[in-house]
Amino acid sequence: MREKLQALAALQKVDIEVAALKKSADAYPKEIGELEKQLAAAKTAVDAERTKLDELEKQKLHLEQTITEDKDKVRKWEARLTEQRSTREYSALAREIDIAKKGQQTMAEEVVELGRQATIQREAVRAKNEDFAEKSKGLTEKIGALKGKLSAAEAAVRALDGDREGAAKTVDAALLKRYDVIRKKRMPALAPVAAPGICRGCGITVRAQFYNTLVASKGVDTCPSCSRLVYAQEVLEEPAPK
Repeated sequence: MREKLQALAALQKVDIEVAALKKSADAYPKEIGELEKQLAAAKTAVDAERTKLDELEKQKLHLEQTITEDKDKVRKWEARLTEQRSTREYSALAREIDIAKKGQQTMAEEVVELGRQATIQREAVRAKNEDFAEKSKGLTEKIGALKGKLSAAEAAVRALDGDREGAAKTVDAALLKRYDVIRKKRMPALAPVAAPGICRGCGITVRAQFYNTLVASKGVDTCPSCSRLVYAQEVLEEPAPK
């Protein structure tokens, strides 16, 4: 019976390694996702500053085009001044020309202000680009490192799956079936009972008769408290020094 117990303990050792690897690997996708969110947020911040600059430049260009069109219109009006036959018509057209020139002046001042704002915004874009480049490098390196760890963990799990398959073949079929049922609910599924009868799976002290039977039989039973498979610790392990 001791050999069966050793085979089951060896299998559980592999299962515990697999569970630990999977647990650590499960955290990597979340960490990678968080870093990718940070990277996307940094890129969004750059895009937002660039959009502001584009809008300022678009407004400036629109005003410059409007000024050019208004100047062409004023030149045509000025050429028509001499053609006006009455003082009233002349005065009306002259007033329109004056209003248009004042509008041009106002727009010219707006162009200057937009140019000033665009210069400031261009600097903001440059700063954000530099910040993004720095963050991007660091975040990309971290993401790459985590993906490397994830790949390594997945490869290790695949290798251990092969080990498990081999270890499972050495375990008694009936015992393996019981073990697998418990393993799906809790780990470890196999736990020692240490003197004077403490289950190392749940910490409950079992009845003396139950413990003595485990010691005498060197076999496996079910813990009445946690339902794990249990065995007397001294069967596989040296007792702790007193």
